[in-house]
Amino acid sequence: MGLNLKELVVREKTTLEAFSTKVVAIDAYNAIYQFLASIRGPDGLQLSDSEGRITSHLSGLLYRNVNFLSIGIKPVYVFDGKPPSLKTAEIERRKQIKKDATIKYEKAVAAGNMEDARKYAQQTTSMKDGMVKESKELLTYFGIPYIEAPSEGEATAAHLTQTGQAYASASQDFDSILCGAKRLIRNFTNSGRRKIPNKNTYIDIVPEIIETQKTLNALGITREELIDVGILIGTDFNPSGFERIGPKTAMKLIKQHSRLEDIPQIQEQLQEIDFEKIRQIFLNPEVADVDEIIFSEVDYEKITNYLVKERSFSEDRIQSTLNRLKKALEKKSQNLDQWF
Repeated sequence: MGLNLKELVVREKTTLEAFSTKVVAIDAYNAIYQFLASIRGPDGLQLSDSEGRITSHLSGLLYRNVNFLSIGIKPVYVFDGKPPSLKTAEIERRKQIKKDATIKYEKAVAAGNMEDARKYAQQTTSMKDGMVKESKELLTYFGIPYIEAPSEGEATAAHLTQTGQAYASASQDFDSILCGAKRLIRNFTNSGRRKIPNKNTYIDIVPEIIETQKTLNALGITREELIDVGILIGTDFNPSGFERIGPKTAMKLIKQHSRLEDIPQIQEQLQEIDFEKIRQIFLNPEVADVDEIIFSEVDYEKITNYLVKERSFSEDRIQSTLNRLKKALEKKSQNLDQWF
């Protein structure tokens, strides 16, 4: 589900080029799920190789990272570890959504409604065995570092912005803000032209940057108070939130009372959740301590061998894509040499 702070945060449109030369810590699972959900054929099915193995995630990682590196962005991917025990209810809720969507997908296909079929197919998206390993392997060939988080990946990504090792974290979820990210970029791995479901209309999805301190200043609250706002609305650790409380009402209550314990009308519901533990997940999350983030050279041969020989990608398309990256990197290198 993710935390819904869309109505409250200060969002500013930006471009990918604005992050040239900057290290961006990407919530890896969030990005890979986006690739798996969006990169599909007309029937809603994911792309696959000659052996029937899904390749949508590899396709997304290929083209998006070629774009990042060509621009000069330095991506580092942060992978989830073991989820907090309080996330169990949300994980089960997501599983049920996938089951329901599978039934709807099959009905839509049987009825010949491919538009709905594609929509429901996206909702069935899940990470299969081996996809994480495959993603890490491809990132290594690109010379792009990845980090294993002990728990939530977005918490470690947020931590990297606090230590100055990353300029911003990138995710579609707003949880990074509650975890203390200095900056959050949304639409970072899925920017571009997208078709609106059930309509013959396209929209341009552009990156948005959220400066956490700017949002806190605009709202007139502290990060601790924003965490309580999040708990009222509903987080991954209390998915249902509080009855009849949306973002604006949550803000009003926290502005009036400062903290959950002092809001009279929620005390009965408050007893049903371990709100202090949820607070600590955001205030003091388990994170990976990273001494140094090291980027390596792109290994074009290994990328080609892996994608073409092992995963049935078009050789012409891979070569064309990698040649574009080579030219971009060579041009940047030449421009840099002019300064010395």
